[in-house]
Amino acid sequence: MSGDDAREAVAAAYRTDSRRIFATLVRLLGDFDLAEEALHDAFRAALEQWPRDGVPANPRAWLVSAGRFKAIDGLRRSARFEPLDEDADPVDPASENDPAWDEESVEDDRLRLIFTCCHPALAPDAQVALTLREVCGLTTEEVARAFLASPSTLAQRIVRAKAKIRDARIPYQVPAREELPERLDAVLRVIYLVFNEAYSASFGSSLTRCDLSGEAIRLGRLLIELLPEPEAMGLLALMLLHESRRSARTSASGELILLDEQDRTLWDADLIAEGVALVERALLSRRFGPYTLQAAIVAVHAEAASAGETDWEQIVGLYDVLAMADPSPVVELNRAVAVAMRDGPAAGLVLVDTILARGDLTDYHLAHSARADLCRRLGQYAEARAAFQRALALARQEPERRFLEGRLRQLPD
Repeated sequence: MSGDDAREAVAAAYRTDSRRIFATLVRLLGDFDLAEEALHDAFRAALEQWPRDGVPANPRAWLVSAGRFKAIDGLRRSARFEPLDEDADPVDPASENDPAWDEESVEDDRLRLIFTCCHPALAPDAQVALTLREVCGLTTEEVARAFLASPSTLAQRIVRAKAKIRDARIPYQVPAREELPERLDAVLRVIYLVFNEAYSASFGSSLTRCDLSGEAIRLGRLLIELLPEPEAMGLLALMLLHESRRSARTSASGELILLDEQDRTLWDADLIAEGVALVERALLSRRFGPYTLQAAIVAVHAEAASAGETDWEQIVGLYDVLAMADPSPVVELNRAVAVAMRDGPAAGLVLVDTILARGDLTDYHLAHSARADLCRRLGQYAEARAAFQRALALARQEPERRFLEGRLRQLPD
């Protein structure tokens, strides 16, 4: 293998495995910052050794061993080595037989890390921010976008959360089964925010981030194996049903395609079938919540053979239940759009204007985009133009911006 091939293997390992490796290093080293430093040391070592010695048979095991070895070596040199590890043997970073490497334990490391980050000793916002940053590798800017906060504010929140974990000696473990239900809501919220960032990236040139959506779904599957609660099923169903449409959401050139214009033959039938089955299981339990209700709405869309066959009556009814279970302006907005499809654009516009008149969602580009489309359908082109322009001013994602610009160009003078 050439040096270039080896360096590409290092880059590929970083893209696909760096957060898994980080989670395992947190377990082995017991400290977030030390694990992060060890992670980077391991990849630096790989860049030096793999072009010379070849890519190891198990790159992830090699990188975990290398990171652990370098962290332990650094601690010993600085005379800050913890007594707990004094008997540990130095690890050859080129070895794949590190006794710390256990495939079953390693597969659970990210789930352990999520529950650690979502510990009730941390504030709810800190739980989500820390998990998005440390478990899933989102940048501080991406996490800040999810919270509608500044990057500096989020960075301080993450630093304080790490300090709290360290000072309170929060254990790095999955809670006992009797503790799991009360800890589940924060974990579900984390996974949902990760998927949202993946399904509709907060900013940039790409509409979706396949790496993050795959990771969120993997975490959702792990969670159901651990705790098959209805809302965990509902969340996984919601993610699968959205993911089933990913290949139809953009054109070959990356342009946004709305739901009613998508080629439904491109939808993934296997993901739809799995998602619908999970929704049905969750609903039968009668202990479902907002994620299951959202998944049920998406399932109605997924099972319609064409846009014209969508059961808008059922969708509005599900939004009515969701608005009672989990009221929010965004739920109201989505219900208003559904009402517009059932009863006509004038009925929907009244509801959207009511939301905006309250001061809710004034900085949410999709609210203005929805209003613009309803005005367009009613022939109110001046108002449609103003609303599209407002949406464009707020949109940060390039495909959405191009879509809105196209809608503006299509409006009659």
